[in-house]
Amino acid sequence: MSSETENPLGPPPWLNAPPVEAYPFEDTHDLRKGPDLHPALLGLLPFIGLWRGRGQGGFPAPEDFDFAQEVRISHDGRPFLAYESRSWILDADSKPARMAERELGWWRPVLVNDRPGDEMEATMMTPDGVMELYIGRVSGTRLEMVTDAVVRTPSAQEVTAGHRLFGIVDGALLYAHEMSGMGKTLAPHLSARLLRVGG
Repeated sequence: MSSETENPLGPPPWLNAPPVEAYPFEDTHDLRKGPDLHPALLGLLPFIGLWRGRGQGGFPAPEDFDFAQEVRISHDGRPFLAYESRSWILDADSKPARMAERELGWWRPVLVNDRPGDEMEATMMTPDGVMELYIGRVSGTRLEMVTDAVVRTPSAQEVTAGHRLFGIVDGALLYAHEMSGMGKTLAPHLSARLLRVGG
């Protein structure tokens, strides 16, 4: 059987196309440069930036631990925010001891008649196989959200629900994250105070 018979449409047009340049659209956490902020994001504007600080973690770890964290909340001109978090464990001398959690997510305001209200939706995921769908509400510089669904891979740690509270207080980003799983109801998981270092 000839190749023409096997694939009557011929080779796909991208098969011998030239290489593609770098991604051409800018993503920014700095409102002074890059694309214009989408009007739907005005309620979430205080959270946009590059944040860095310290916090404490607990459940499900057997003992509380201190950590440092960097969070980047950015936009690309469309009606959602990109959330990226990297954290690392601190030793007794506040020196980096080892890498810790990473998390990616997207925050999206709910539009009513093409206008943003105070409700929002978010997806948050970690590399250890847990993805959470959150429903939340923005009130000034306060954002609170609770899980609507949790999906996890067969090998992931059991997480069944989450509750997150973010707020801008005296120019800093403060948050508290509670989670439930492994037979326990909502318990403190992480909390931190992050200072704006960019944006």
